[in-house]
Amino acid sequence: MAEELERQALKAFVYEEYDEAVRLYGEAIALNRSNPELYCGRAAVYIKQKLYLEAVADAKEAIKLDQNLSQAHFRKGEACFHLEEYSTAKDAFEAGLKVDPNNSKFQTWISKCDAKLREEAGGDDQEATVSPSETPTPMETVREGSVGDMDATPMDTVQSDDVSVAEVGPAPPQPPAPPKYRHEFYQTADKVVVTIFAKNIQKEQLHVEIGPQILQVRILVPGEDEYILSERLFGKVNPSESKHFLLSTKVEIKLVKADATNWKKLEFDPKLAAGPTPSAPEPAVKYPSSHKKGAKDWDRLEAEVKKEEKDEKLEGDAALNKLFQDIYKNADEDTRRAMNKSFVESNGTVLSTNWKEVSTKEVEKSPPKGMELKKWEK
Repeated sequence: MAEELERQALKAFVYEEYDEAVRLYGEAIALNRSNPELYCGRAAVYIKQKLYLEAVADAKEAIKLDQNLSQAHFRKGEACFHLEEYSTAKDAFEAGLKVDPNNSKFQTWISKCDAKLREEAGGDDQEATVSPSETPTPMETVREGSVGDMDATPMDTVQSDDVSVAEVGPAPPQPPAPPKYRHEFYQTADKVVVTIFAKNIQKEQLHVEIGPQILQVRILVPGEDEYILSERLFGKVNPSESKHFLLSTKVEIKLVKADATNWKKLEFDPKLAAGPTPSAPEPAVKYPSSHKKGAKDWDRLEAEVKKEEKDEKLEGDAALNKLFQDIYKNADEDTRRAMNKSFVESNGTVLSTNWKEVSTKEVEKSPPKGMELKKWEK
């Protein structure tokens, strides 16, 4: 069954019916999660759809299942290159070259990565572009039933009389499924903290990978659908300093910022992206809230509470205690000493502010009218 779905997905890919190909590959993967070719094939489709983060995730899964699958390394490198993660892309191409040293395409793409890295460093302004002739087309990728093969010849395995185009036509659009786990983030001047609310996750079920501008989280619980959070981040981070923590009720990921950029969102958005603003004052941190109106400004709420306490009109003993507190707070050292000495020595029945009067003698106890002072016996 999985083999038949893979064959149909391959044909959909050839006819550039990419949504249908992704759907068919997904069904095949659900039946056989241990086949790296399925992940590699879907990664190729994702690249055609410009869904590069999804392509990286599938390529990594294929590599995890078979480290000697050269096209999986190629798909990872190609997707990372389009995400402008040139260093990660180069590592992927070099890993593929070790597996398949006779494949010249790896060296070509390594050279492109080197050019881009030099350009980023300001040492070479030469544009490293991918020409249409160098990017695999659907027909170039089909051989032996695998979309992932880079040097395939056209239509080696697809027979026109096997399955009609109508049979693999695009499926009606389905509404996106809600995420399995809720996630949110907040930031400070030097870090971004991402929280995924997932309970009772075991260490071996969690996989977190952090790149200079990529965050990928996979949670795979046996018998349940896989959860994937894959984002190109709003700003760049330091992967070596960033950490993640697995708790009983959540996964917490602390991303250390590479610069002082204020993130408008967690995911990258070229319309909102801005350069570092180290001289700008750091706004008060607004921690996330489940309230419908969004995050609460806790600094403002604290100021309002203090003002309410100050303006509150007290009565009876509460008003008297507040009066004594204000007197003590604003008093000089001698007045405070007098209040402390008289209160202690009189067992709380006398409160004097005259240090000259109480400093030379013990303050006598003076119970209120109608009350009698008794000594407590153990």
